[in-house]
Amino acid sequence: MTVPIDFTQSAQYNLSIRLSTDGFSFSVFNPQDNRKCFYSFYPVNARHSMAANLKQFLAEAEEIKHRYKQVNILVHTERYTSVPLEWYEDELTDTLFYQNLPRRNNEVILCNVLGKSNVVILFALDKLSHLFLTEHFPEARFFATISSLTEYFCQQSKGSERRRLLVHLQPETVDVIAFGKDCLQLVNTYSVSSTEDCCYYLLGIWKQLGYDQEHDELHVCGEPAAERTEVLECLKKYVRHVIIINPRMEDNIPFDMQSLILCE
Repeated sequence: MTVPIDFTQSAQYNLSIRLSTDGFSFSVFNPQDNRKCFYSFYPVNARHSMAANLKQFLAEAEEIKHRYKQVNILVHTERYTSVPLEWYEDELTDTLFYQNLPRRNNEVILCNVLGKSNVVILFALDKLSHLFLTEHFPEARFFATISSLTEYFCQQSKGSERRRLLVHLQPETVDVIAFGKDCLQLVNTYSVSSTEDCCYYLLGIWKQLGYDQEHDELHVCGEPAAERTEVLECLKKYVRHVIIINPRMEDNIPFDMQSLILCE
């Protein structure tokens, strides 16, 4: 059960801001007492750019104007690519990113080195949004939402005898993360338009990776709940161990934001 946050003590708390095209959200979390958490969703104008929406959000959201111990910025984006840690070099960041994704103007490429997963996630954010955020939060750490999901699931999968596929459902996309025995095998995001579309991708990935329908595990989290139920009913016809990951926190905090908090 969460208890109210005392914003006069904000210097002890962590602020996490999640940016997505369907809205912004933020949470304030006390790392010394995980019952103390505040969460809020901020709708955006779909006709405006992310930078324009972000400028308004930074001006209007009073709770983010306090001084915080740590600030995390989570970017929900499909413009990312993963690179094995042993292949990565800082000076090759842009080259590695644009080998896998089309080049766009006015974006900055950011990097998350995931020590638990032994992989590097490279992701893009438009330059103006990045400028607004670094001006407001000079010490902020930037993460792709797929990075927090990958590290959390890796942490949960260590030592498992079963291979695991994590499925993170979103309204128009599905994130898929696959772990063999202590080894990350796949990180990818797919656009989906229906339950059938989603199940087609997931069962195809399951088969391509050679996972066992009777032994290995498929973990499902995310929203919306109604679509998640439909996907679960479909998957259970083909995979014996389908496991729902239930949020540990209240207030409908997005699971990728929760996973960052839980990893910390």
